[in-house]
Amino acid sequence: MPADPSQLKTMIDLRAEIDETDRSLVRLLAHRAALIDRAIELKPGEGMPARIETRVEDVVGKVRATARAEGLDPDLIEALWRRLIDWSIAREEKVLGTGT
Repeated sequence: MPADPSQLKTMIDLRAEIDETDRSLVRLLAHRAALIDRAIELKPGEGMPARIETRVEDVVGKVRATARAEGLDPDLIEALWRRLIDWSIAREEKVLGTGT
């Protein structure tokens, strides 16, 4: 469970928590990448291309809403997620093609 930032009394403690949070984020991103790999396996059987624009916009809308609810800058989160989505789609297109 992440530590309450207000309870961290020293920069050593704070930096340790930042490092642990970064490790957790990387683990979550690795899990997301594994989900994309599974999508690569499933999409051909369902006749789906790598890029589905309506899905991209749906995901972006959801992360923007989550960012707002968590007090984060939605524009920053959108920029990060669009980069992540582009990387994910490029990963899919290596196997599935561009669908055009």
